[in-house]
Amino acid sequence: MPSKHTRIGILVPSSNTALEPLTTQILSALPALSVHFTRFSVTTIGLSPSALAQFDIPNLLDAAQLLADAHVDVIGWSGTSAGWLGFDVDERLCAAVRERTGIRATTSTLALNKALRMLGVRKLGLVTPYTADVQDAVVKNYAGVGVEVSEERHLNRTDNVNFAVLGRETFDPMVESVMEGEEKVDAVATFCTNLSTSALVEGWEERFGVPVLDSVTVVVWDCLKLCGIDTAQVKGWGRLMQL
Repeated sequence: MPSKHTRIGILVPSSNTALEPLTTQILSALPALSVHFTRFSVTTIGLSPSALAQFDIPNLLDAAQLLADAHVDVIGWSGTSAGWLGFDVDERLCAAVRERTGIRATTSTLALNKALRMLGVRKLGLVTPYTADVQDAVVKNYAGVGVEVSEERHLNRTDNVNFAVLGRETFDPMVESVMEGEEKVDAVATFCTNLSTSALVEGWEERFGVPVLDSVTVVVWDCLKLCGIDTAQVKGWGRLMQL
């Protein structure tokens, strides 16, 4: 009998150009596995009613149904919107996906929270491209679950499509700053799935000796876990995969 072929489905914000190539690269070494993507409209990040409405659950459910048509084994929402909307939004989304499609689901934010619990993180460093009000909302939501964002840096930007072109010259100083801030952090999160930071994680971890949890990588990790796949097979993308 041939081994089972696993299909992972990923929901993508329409203006995101980073997560698809990164997700494909992370999973490229695994046999009998493929990853499939579908998009829904997201063009700006902010707290205005129109920006928040982009993430209404019906919008994501319609996109999830397209992945279900491909008989994927798990659906991952590769996005961090629950960071400012509230973690319960992603919990309700995953329940709604399961009810509508019969397929298990996870998200970047829920996966990050699972990793934080597994690592026992109480003080988190947060690196994002977001505006101050969005950042403040994320910080408040983490405080509500007992995780103090003790060091944070953000770029104060809303133009999601342009986040993907930012490189090491932008993120090295930000990560270094939170790692070497006044308060020692237990882990750092690069929080946005349109950042090209996944491949930089191992270098930061080797330099600073602290776990770095990237939003693209964490949802891939959790999707693999939900499919019963040993994530330790995935090399070069940070210590998370060894959990």
